[in-house]
Amino acid sequence: MIGTLYHYPTAPLMKITRLLVLFLIILTINGLIAWLSNLPQDAGIDVPDGKISSVSFAPFREGQSPLTKVYPSTEQIDADLKLLADQTHSIRTYASLDGMQSVPGLARKYGLTMIQGAWIGSTDKTNQAEIAQLIKDANDYPDVIKRVIVGNEVLLRGELKPEQLLAYIRQVKQAVKQPVSYADVWSFYLRYPEIAKEVDFFTVHILPYWEDEPLNIDTTAAHVDKNYQRIRQTYANKPILIGESGWPSAGRQRGWAIPSVVNEAKYVRSLVQLANNNHFDYNIVEAFNQPWKSKLEGVVGANWGLYSADRQRVFPLTGAVTENPLWLQQLFYAGLITLLLISSQVKKLVSLTPLRLLMFLGFTQLLSALLVNQLSGHWYTSYNLIERLHALFISGLSALLAALILQHTLSMLRHKISTKTGIWIHYLMLAFVAIALYRSQGLALSGRYLSIPYPVTYIPVAGLLGFKLIRHWVKDHNLSLAPEINDLFGNQFLPTQWLKSASFLLTMTGIFVIALETVVVMNGSNYEQAYPFLTDRIYEAFMETTHYSQLMGWSLLITAAVIRLPLRNCAYALILMIPAISIGETVAFMTGHDFIESYPSLGERLWTALIYTFSNQQLLLWFASLLVLALPLWHYQEKQPTVH
Repeated sequence: MIGTLYHYPTAPLMKITRLLVLFLIILTINGLIAWLSNLPQDAGIDVPDGKISSVSFAPFREGQSPLTKVYPSTEQIDADLKLLADQTHSIRTYASLDGMQSVPGLARKYGLTMIQGAWIGSTDKTNQAEIAQLIKDANDYPDVIKRVIVGNEVLLRGELKPEQLLAYIRQVKQAVKQPVSYADVWSFYLRYPEIAKEVDFFTVHILPYWEDEPLNIDTTAAHVDKNYQRIRQTYANKPILIGESGWPSAGRQRGWAIPSVVNEAKYVRSLVQLANNNHFDYNIVEAFNQPWKSKLEGVVGANWGLYSADRQRVFPLTGAVTENPLWLQQLFYAGLITLLLISSQVKKLVSLTPLRLLMFLGFTQLLSALLVNQLSGHWYTSYNLIERLHALFISGLSALLAALILQHTLSMLRHKISTKTGIWIHYLMLAFVAIALYRSQGLALSGRYLSIPYPVTYIPVAGLLGFKLIRHWVKDHNLSLAPEINDLFGNQFLPTQWLKSASFLLTMTGIFVIALETVVVMNGSNYEQAYPFLTDRIYEAFMETTHYSQLMGWSLLITAAVIRLPLRNCAYALILMIPAISIGETVAFMTGHDFIESYPSLGERLWTALIYTFSNQQLLLWFASLLVLALPLWHYQEKQPTVH
């Protein structure tokens, strides 16, 4: 850095020193905020001996999936069970075939017991094969397999009728000595007493995050206890296993249920304490994050593990918990980006007054930190090549916009605003408007599993607000938005012919990308088995591309339209997305079976659903982002594009 600075002999050493000192002050302030935001937190009473009773075990790594029939190797399963032997006394499996045949022998090797499952679906031939393997394993490893479970949430998925499931349960009961059960959400045992009568013990799933009425983390232990007691009061004479209970560490907020590392640690520890105090039998879901579940349940579905997909501990079972242990590393990268930007603009920066220099350095560090945070979050929640390319594309677009806004801000501080820079900021902002519209329609139409994408707009939102505040202070302190937005966007459009060509190119590229993404979706899961006819497969895969949050084809098509529309129309579209998403989120709550039972009155049900919708912090951040993007489009004083 110092070597670079000495290439500018006209810059007095005192001013260069001042620049460095102010940079260090800004970096220190950022570091202090990051440190305070990531202080180790008390997550509750430690798990005794650092080991839980039982944990769900699915050994799939990135690139492996039961949907695509790519299964872990025996060596990988061996390594996983060796790791888990220090964390749990028992494991629960969900299938007996498809690479799981080696599990009982390896569990014996590491002193683990098992609750072994047979995966039951809608196909009798496949079900019979699973049951045959389950029976064989149970009889070959009676010292390891202590209980067996026939089917997991097959009634919830609607793949079998109760009488069909009963036939499989009876078949297994006649062939093994271990207690036999069926696993489903707790309310299904109340709906189907015929199943309750047949099983030897109840395996109930109590997942407060997924409940029709999602709960705050601090009330979840009481909720688990209440629903456990409901089963116990209804069926007093049989053992109960809480077969699945856990909390996600990342993903979308539902009502008051907020996924986070600290909340996952709190939930697991409170559940263990509840179970130990009341002698409950429990199983935590799950041992490892499962990337393949993102295809079914989005980011949140892939983040329920005690360990990440690359077998790194998500949180400890004892001691304090840090939400983001990588905060110091991210601070370093943000500071490095700021330093590189400073190095490239030394001559211009040293000419600023100390106050203007401090404002610019703070703005630069803010955008750098947001950019690093955005890329880190997107990369962590990307589980294949196309998702990582998407993460790089969004961050690359953000980095370009941030660089242009900073350059424009520096020019404004020096009273030398460039019209050309404003034009490119204008169209890059419209690209983010298109992305925001695409993401919003997905949330409005089918938002249950989609992450709320507020990090995508970090740079355009912070860039707009930061430029507005600096411009407001530097210039005439006029509260009107119009001159501030015109200073940022410039007063010119690209020529009409250029816009037509760009729109056409974006349209063709978008169509090509949608076709490519549709093919990727079709090959990424069991579409051939689920939809035997090619036309059905293409239709279902195409429909998935309309709302899947990590694809770009539709965003390109929307961008092609947005750059040709009057800006106020784009503002209308962004603002209309807020009630559309609100309605979609509210209706999703109101139509839940248990939600209807809890609130039979339509008025009370609507009011409660609205409370959950509008107290969702992530959703409110997204609404705020849409408004920030819309307001400048509303106030921009347009001039007609030049005709060439």
